[in-house]
Amino acid sequence: QVQVVESGGGLVQPGGSLSLSCVASGTRILFTSMGWYRQVPGKERELVATIMSGRFINYGDSVKDRFTVSRPGAKNTVYLQMNSLKPEDTAVYYCKAQFKEFTYWGQGTQVTVSS
Repeated sequence: QVQVVESGGGLVQPGGSLSLSCVASGTRILFTSMGWYRQVPGKERELVATIMSGRFINYGDSVKDRFTVSRPGAKNTVYLQMNSLKPEDTAVYYCKAQFKEFTYWGQGTQVTVSS
């Protein structure tokens, strides 16, 4: 059974940095696409960053130039480096792993940006 597990969330002050990690396990499949989405109560889940086939990267407009997504080698692991964090980045961050029609989500990790 596939499991997607995020880690690294927490509380950080505005202007600070935080790193998230995600590991997908329980399968021999190498996911084609992995990435990050976030959601706040009452709003739809939105794209943060995805990386496809290890090289095609897509960022949400609100995080461009501040966040960096990476996926080292042929592994079902993806990272998100978040810099210059703002209060509006506060959300639950979800990891997504996708292979063809199969999509798996993690349980999410809370990121709170507050002084």
